[in-house]
Amino acid sequence: SLQLNSTIPENYKTIKLWKISERDKRAEGYNLKDEDGRLRDPFRITSLRVPVLMPMDLMVEASPRRIFANAHTYHINSISVNSDHETYLSADDLRINLWHLEITDRSFNIVDIKPANMEELTEVITAAECHPHQCNVFVYSSSKGTIRLCDMRAAALCDRHSKFFEEPEDPSSRSFFSEIISSISDVKFSHSGRYMMTRDYLSVKVWDLNMENRPVETYQVHEYLRSKLCSLYENDCIFDKFECCWNGSDSAIMTGSYNNFFRMFDRNTRRDITLEASRESSKPRATLKPRKVSTGGKRKKDEISVDSLDFNKKILHTAWHPKDNVIAVAATNNLYIFQDKIN
Repeated sequence: SLQLNSTIPENYKTIKLWKISERDKRAEGYNLKDEDGRLRDPFRITSLRVPVLMPMDLMVEASPRRIFANAHTYHINSISVNSDHETYLSADDLRINLWHLEITDRSFNIVDIKPANMEELTEVITAAECHPHQCNVFVYSSSKGTIRLCDMRAAALCDRHSKFFEEPEDPSSRSFFSEIISSISDVKFSHSGRYMMTRDYLSVKVWDLNMENRPVETYQVHEYLRSKLCSLYENDCIFDKFECCWNGSDSAIMTGSYNNFFRMFDRNTRRDITLEASRESSKPRATLKPRKVSTGGKRKKDEISVDSLDFNKKILHTAWHPKDNVIAVAATNNLYIFQDKIN
């Protein structure tokens, strides 16, 4: 399999294509070298032998195949492979580029929102993704909480969007933090291509591509933090960028939170659950217990007070297996993989 990533920490503006492979066999019985790898004296070889494959412990190897550089001025925030499996897009704060996987020294700029005068800059691109089935369609989100859907058949430079998704703001709830918490940190198409999901600071929203004026579903991730926005602003946590993901059938969604909590929402039953990824509660074969946050009043047993949450422990990155009920969550420097309980 091939994996694209933007490299860190040497710079955030270079993309590398990696080949990821598995090995569970090794060759033994070489003619020109010993089993420890040392070369043999050719004059002492008196017979030829056919090397044989012997079983070994499974090894996963990653090797870089291509480097795509010198196309971004700002840090890359998104990479998305197109459904044609030949092209992909990369996005930074102000531009989106379209690449061919076989061409490393040239890309095409398809979105450019950089103003002539940088003092006039009012928003930046926060995420971008290709449509799962239509290779000419992509979306990108902004720090103003808007999403633009573009069609590359309309023009080479997609500076005019085909659709514009935005939820009207309730004037009664406006505050100093409104614009910050409305900034979209992630956008993901559903596998069916009918819907897309966006994550802002406090919620996850599901949009129907045929309805631009408001989302069809809204899920509160950690609404209990609304009263803590001032302290979250002071410690910069309010700028954290949480990802979100769909399950294989688009019936459930998942996203991260603080205290190593992550949230899952069932779209059919509208039920939700909070789980914790930690070494203490994630022993092999152990069943994760639902967690609850107490927002005030008398705290029940097994509940955690909102004042006790650790904001240094956060799950920003989540992934769901495309077919199976297997998830991966990254908590600081630990990667946890969970699967549905097998009876």
